[in-house]
Amino acid sequence: MYIIGITGGTGAGKSTALKALKSLGALALDCDEIYHDLLLNCTEMISEINAKFEDVSTDGKIDRKKLSEVVWNDPISLQELNSITHKYVEQDLKRRIGEFEKLGGTVAAIDAIALIESGQSDNCNFIVGIIAPQEMRIARIVSRDGLTVEQAQKRIDAQQPESFFVDSCDQILENIYDSQAMFEDKCIEFFNTIILSEEKQL
Repeated sequence: MYIIGITGGTGAGKSTALKALKSLGALALDCDEIYHDLLLNCTEMISEINAKFEDVSTDGKIDRKKLSEVVWNDPISLQELNSITHKYVEQDLKRRIGEFEKLGGTVAAIDAIALIESGQSDNCNFIVGIIAPQEMRIARIVSRDGLTVEQAQKRIDAQQPESFFVDSCDQILENIYDSQAMFEDKCIEFFNTIILSEEKQL
């Protein structure tokens, strides 16, 4: 199994890169989606979060809005949440990759903002960092999540700077494109080269 890690800050274009890899036949694993699924269905993780953070549940379920307001306003709280959730996300990733491999799959892609910090990058054969100009990221976050410019900026500020990804990844893709389709085409071309190169070595 050849595993490609995709990382970068929010609004940079990681989801588009993951979509491109899925179109090439890779197992596409979005850690945000996995985390949100676990928030609904993983009783062990839910219990740990409720024990650590007060008043983040509504009618017995984790209220994502309340939890987000807590962690995005406090870097320490964000680190504490990540220390709880990363291990559950990693377990689910391993399960999904194992099932895909049994079906004959050979390439998987993991999209995660904290791919490197969580240690999940150690399980990847190749790591790609997605970066983009800050003003473009803010515009995408505002449009995608319905946040104010100030809220979008706060989310960016709570994450790693661009230099972190430049220094930590095997390759960088810069998303300076006005349309998602244009960046997706670029990603397909880029990742297809990587996959074909790996297949030749097998």
